[in-house]
Amino acid sequence: MQTSKDKKVVLVDDHKLFRKGMVELVNGFTGYSVVWEAENGRDFIQKLVPQDLPDVVLLDISMPVMDGFETAQWMEQRYPEVKLLALSMHNDNETIKKMLKSGVNGYVLKNADPAELRLALQTLEEEGSYYSTRVASILIEDLHKPKKVKVELTERETEFLKLACTELCYKAFAPILKVHPRVVEGIREGLFKKLQVESRVGLVLYAIKHSIFKVE
Repeated sequence: MQTSKDKKVVLVDDHKLFRKGMVELVNGFTGYSVVWEAENGRDFIQKLVPQDLPDVVLLDISMPVMDGFETAQWMEQRYPEVKLLALSMHNDNETIKKMLKSGVNGYVLKNADPAELRLALQTLEEEGSYYSTRVASILIEDLHKPKKVKVELTERETEFLKLACTELCYKAFAPILKVHPRVVEGIREGLFKKLQVESRVGLVLYAIKHSIFKVE
């Protein structure tokens, strides 16, 4: 039974049997309740109410009509405050990196132990993101790949990296950098390519490693 203190969870997956099992599992976690479900990204967007946003979206990747990549990007641009946790059977590097780049805050395999899902939800709430050992290893591997060309950052890119190390969402960067929100997106995409990273976590790791941002 949902209480007013429960975190509101929405499940987006095209398999009804999987959704049914996930609803029972999540509702069994103290402090979390599945408030509604969607069978793909478009269905999710149509049901989403801006005045009553969920706290967490459990998002499948391979779905018809509108997949997890498109849905994550749509949410990142409009409601970055909503936490997105990818749930997928895909364990390959490219899919994981692409999903992280799309804006999800965490990634859990569908065959993971229920305890890991509970940990992921809790970590999302407390720290803002959750990355398993598998995902973290991919990020670190990418960060330490030999760079063919020396990276030279503009002053604006450096400031962007410093902001990326804060708790601010991307859209909040625009007034600080004194640019249009679309310019912020362009800087982000440019840095992803220039630094050869796939997510905000990669940007943060780069900034810390190269003393652009110092952890106190």
